[in-house]
Amino acid sequence: MKTMLTLTSLALATIVAGAAPARAPQAKDIVDTAVAAGSFSTLAKALTAADLVNTLKGPGPFTVFAPTDAAFASLPPGTLDNLLKPENKAMLRHVLTYHVVPGSVMATDVVKMTSAKTVSGDTLSITTSGETVMIGKARVVKTDIVASNGVIHVIDTVLLPPSK
Repeated sequence: MKTMLTLTSLALATIVAGAAPARAPQAKDIVDTAVAAGSFSTLAKALTAADLVNTLKGPGPFTVFAPTDAAFASLPPGTLDNLLKPENKAMLRHVLTYHVVPGSVMATDVVKMTSAKTVSGDTLSITTSGETVMIGKARVVKTDIVASNGVIHVIDTVLLPPSK
């Protein structure tokens, strides 16, 4: 009887375990999500040079207006190379944090805003006209790429903060 009870308990435990719903894999953080997308290698390189990778892998939440590799390629000649120099790390950090807004701001909320305070302390202007959303001079080309610690909105231009 004891053997039968043990086998029945084991069978029941196996059935219950097999019937448990599968958990969805944990979403990647903002940095890993951007890297996996494949069109943000320049942004990833800049984040590394500015020592901001660990920050954007942190708990957040963050909203990142992420310029694509093509956006970085559109900068005036020499601008990116100059920003990536070790002696210009503070300037690079300012440019990159100008693309980050505290909190997780989804597209449905972005379109209701006229400005947003960035992590750099500067303010981004936001305008909406029909289906077009502009963050400063950058057009939002893809929205709501959700990460475990925030959201990414893809933009077509690198935003340069106002001179201080």
